[in-house]
Amino acid sequence: MTGTLFSFGHGYSAQALSRVLHPQGWRICGTTRDPAQSATIRASGADPVVWPGQVPNLDGVTHILISTAPKADGDPVLAALHDEIAARADQFEWVGYLSTTAVYGDHQGGWVDETTQATPTAERGKWRVKAEQQWLAVPGLPTHIFRLAGIYGPGRGPFSKLKRVGMRRIVKPGQVFSRIHVADIAQVLAASMAAPNPGAVYNVCDDEPVPPQDVIAYAAELQGLPLPPAVPFDQADLTPMARSFYNENKRVRNDRIKEELGVSLLYPNYRVGLEALMRDT
Repeated sequence: MTGTLFSFGHGYSAQALSRVLHPQGWRICGTTRDPAQSATIRASGADPVVWPGQVPNLDGVTHILISTAPKADGDPVLAALHDEIAARADQFEWVGYLSTTAVYGDHQGGWVDETTQATPTAERGKWRVKAEQQWLAVPGLPTHIFRLAGIYGPGRGPFSKLKRVGMRRIVKPGQVFSRIHVADIAQVLAASMAAPNPGAVYNVCDDEPVPPQDVIAYAAELQGLPLPPAVPFDQADLTPMARSFYNENKRVRNDRIKEELGVSLLYPNYRVGLEALMRDT
């Protein structure tokens, strides 16, 4: 299967998908706000589009991916292009919106799945819920929602953090986070594009939610570095954004990507993922 993908907000995850699709013969266009990112976008196999600025050309586009961050009033792509996208709804075979597991809010460490009601507590989660609803409300549009856990991969993860002076392990008893390797995001998206199911919602995360300090500790062990000191959460000097992540505690199920899309995770837990990153660096 090949087609033409228009990617709004062609960043880290979208570029990983681009590197999968381009060798298969896909034509891909990806937007960026920063013209300086054009070379990086080209390297991923996509034609850069500076937007806002250039007018997105949707002629011949078969698939759309949206990675742009929402604002308080909703999704910026729909704010600018709702009427055109709605008028072309029958043209598109697949539309994917990259959301976040933050839409579930806090469940005190309990499990959530795609049937769990979205009850976000953080502002970023509330904005994502609104954007999800906006995309799903466009009549006839084959929209799919992907709720991503914490993303790591080449160039992004605990290894770079360990190099910072004063790196610590923030410990909050009972706190766990789910995460996902960027290569697994790409394969989930590609699997969905090959088997569209409009209206579907997918959690995109690995099999093992764990305390964040465990990930830092294993990364230090792999690199032969001293274990960063542990600091209790209530004594940690964190930014409001960082603190907001610790205010939500949940375990996210990923059965649907396996059962409906047939995905076998390349990196089912953080240990496998970090070991692979070590081999590739």
